[in-house]
Amino acid sequence: MLHIRHASTKRDVDSFHVKINQKAMMNQVRNFHLFNRFHRMIERREKKEIHPGLLSCEILFLKPYPSCNDLDLLSLATMTLLIEFAYPAICGYSKFTISPTIITTSGDVTFTAGPAIALTSLDGNLLSEREVYANIERTFAKIAEIYDVIVIKRIYLRIYTESKKDLQDRAVLCLEDVCNKVFDLFLNKPNFKDFEPRIARKISYQNRSYQPNHITAVKKSSTEMRPFLVADTETIVIDDVHYPYAAGLLKVMPGDDLSSKVEFIETYFSEDYSIILDSFEERSRKVLFDLIERICRIVEKEKSIRTIYFHNFSRFDGIFLLRHIACHHNQYKIKPMMRNGRLYELVVLREKTVLFRFRDSYLLLPSSLEMLAKNLCPELGSKGNVPHSDLKVSNLLSMKKELLDYMKQDILLLGGVMRKAQDIYWNDYKVDIESKITLPSLALTIFRKCYYDPQTFPIHIPSQVEDTFIRRAYYGGHSDVYKPSGENLYYYDVNSLYPFVMKTFPMPGGKPKWYGNFEGQELDHLFGFIEAYVECPKTIEKPFLPYRDKNQTLIFPTGEFIGVYYSEELKYARSLGYTVIPLSGYLFEKMESPFVSFVSSLFESRLKAKESGNDALGYVYKTLMNSLYGRFGINPQSTVTDVCTQERQNFYLKNTDLIFAEKLSEEYYVVSYLSGKGLDYWNPPTNSAVQLAAAITACARIHMYPYISRKDCYYTDTDSVVLSQPLPEEEIHSKVLGKFKLEHKIKKAIFLAPKSYHFEAEDGSKVKKHKGAASSFATEEWFLSQKEDLTRTELVPVEANFRIDLKTFKITKKDMQYNLGVKVGTKRKPVFDYNKIWVDTKPVSIVELSGVNTLGIILFNRLKEEIKELQHDKRKILSILGDREREIADQNKPG
Repeated sequence: MLHIRHASTKRDVDSFHVKINQKAMMNQVRNFHLFNRFHRMIERREKKEIHPGLLSCEILFLKPYPSCNDLDLLSLATMTLLIEFAYPAICGYSKFTISPTIITTSGDVTFTAGPAIALTSLDGNLLSEREVYANIERTFAKIAEIYDVIVIKRIYLRIYTESKKDLQDRAVLCLEDVCNKVFDLFLNKPNFKDFEPRIARKISYQNRSYQPNHITAVKKSSTEMRPFLVADTETIVIDDVHYPYAAGLLKVMPGDDLSSKVEFIETYFSEDYSIILDSFEERSRKVLFDLIERICRIVEKEKSIRTIYFHNFSRFDGIFLLRHIACHHNQYKIKPMMRNGRLYELVVLREKTVLFRFRDSYLLLPSSLEMLAKNLCPELGSKGNVPHSDLKVSNLLSMKKELLDYMKQDILLLGGVMRKAQDIYWNDYKVDIESKITLPSLALTIFRKCYYDPQTFPIHIPSQVEDTFIRRAYYGGHSDVYKPSGENLYYYDVNSLYPFVMKTFPMPGGKPKWYGNFEGQELDHLFGFIEAYVECPKTIEKPFLPYRDKNQTLIFPTGEFIGVYYSEELKYARSLGYTVIPLSGYLFEKMESPFVSFVSSLFESRLKAKESGNDALGYVYKTLMNSLYGRFGINPQSTVTDVCTQERQNFYLKNTDLIFAEKLSEEYYVVSYLSGKGLDYWNPPTNSAVQLAAAITACARIHMYPYISRKDCYYTDTDSVVLSQPLPEEEIHSKVLGKFKLEHKIKKAIFLAPKSYHFEAEDGSKVKKHKGAASSFATEEWFLSQKEDLTRTELVPVEANFRIDLKTFKITKKDMQYNLGVKVGTKRKPVFDYNKIWVDTKPVSIVELSGVNTLGIILFNRLKEEIKELQHDKRKILSILGDREREIADQNKPG
């Protein structure tokens, strides 16, 4: 019943009812208009039954396409697809994903918008359509936050069910009934804020019998170095798909002299099977089949060999091998470790027994094979070359010797660099690289084994709540363009910036303590990670504190905002003129860094190696020293891809935030889901300590700011600055941590955006950096034209030679048109002179106070009022003092 409190007369009541009815009528007219517009925009709708348990459907729009912020229309379109195609096919538990196709300057882009949305409860009963609609609208609202007015060309849905039979259409509605049902739902549509998103029942991870609250030291062991295999594949492109035509492998024993091992490299060549196999696809499959079988025989005979290395296995060779074993070796089981699209390891089992594992040597030695061989084993020669683009099936046989010699040299070099690196790490630290998957994990093991003292500085392992809060303060490096062009400049780099900070600055130690209210506490007395209200004056031309905007772009703005920061950068910001009001946070004990001996030892060893001309050792020490800090900050949330049976796929469907699932073979499915943290579970990487990574990067920004803030700073990128005036001699030294070295004297340069610049050095060399698939087209002339017109774009042809499809595990080649341009103004705003020439930049100004809780808002408002009162009192006192001084002056006047 409608209650009208302030209508005292019948006339007032009638007038009120008229207004209510008018408003309802206007809403109804608007809704009819929107619904009619929606139907006029549809080009076509269609569905496809991909395999049992998976149905896809899509809707294509006519021009003018709807924008990402047209939430009602996009939600209507999605709900129409579900009612028309998905609901009649649901059998058991069901979810669906939304994949919009947006039109960008680089062409059409299709992406999956978040994890799957549930259509049923866990017992298979349908959820209310109002709840589903609310979750759809919530998904599009998140898209709109990022892409705003960008238009959507298509909406593509994938509907997953746990049914093991073919999807059967049931009670299919005619189009008129579908429209009526969708329209009724739209007229009574809920606010998505009225429905909380359903949380999947999370995977129960393995119980750890002992979970220490701090990182422990590693005991020294007396194990010996293990032998391993190195291998390689070579491919040819047929109909834009890569197929292996050759493969080879070599056994590497500790202490081997590989200079005489070329003849021991075993090879498999597709055209050698042409007598028994007619099609090239069958011959290609036979190459991999024989390679796998040969590896199985080797590891069964020599039990100490368990690891096979490929260089770039995670993004190339491993993709072929995973698909091949899943589809053509039914006697083996596979267990991939795949995170964020990178295949770290592929374990091959028989029954439940591990036979061997494939790993990526690039993850241990992150550089090109050519560069690694030059540094670590120059005696084995250099990497060869073959005309890959000229290869055809018809000329493979005639080029057999050349192609196999090329592959053998690659295998030999890989064996050489891995054996050399294994020797170095073993001799110095008694750690075998064969036991580690990545360089950061190797660095952490060496630190824990040789340098870490948990009694002096126990490194705390944060809980879920602690990690989530502190991770908001983990911003990374600072990259910005300040002036777009200049002449006679100096490009400086810092010697090992992060290791310098790790050695020099105090670090947060001990167990953190939470403070929900810092009212009345001085910032100078706080040490840790603090949520604070910050105000940066507009007079600061190069702001210091970072902030992540809605697009997750790291900006350095002026204005008012709330964020979580390391206490030391807040103190530094205040010294620059910022207003800082601490609200809440975790406080640690201020302690001497635990990394002093680790950094000192490695840096000294690196210098000795360079002085003696041993580039191999110098390279190893440098990469090891720079790899430790990032391991502490590893993100607990990741996208996991698994290859599993249908039974396991159904388990993932119910118990994870599913992203996609695809049938790979008769036995295996590919499933991708979000893992690592959630409201009801916590499975972080072992030995993570985000407080150290956040503190190190924050202190690095503090160290760099005096140089960034100079009037003559043109560009910065984490550990480098470009200046128009040289630094003092006392700040330059190539052999001292934290000092600068002059990389280039620049004649003229153009800086368009972070990591997009071109300059000519005094020695005549030209240096270019530009991200993106079309970087080869970013010539000096392009940089000049782009600076003159920041909105300029150029359509250029791009060859994407190694596109990985994680749903099919195929690598393809695709020719496409790429809109070459650069986004300017996302981090700083361009400034133009009277002739409309870009000459400078200025910081972005924001007012964003939504990131704090109610208590925090009350607290910082109260503190702001207190600051205003103090400032008022200060002005009042100064005014009184001024009046008194004038009185005294008047009294002292002669006469």
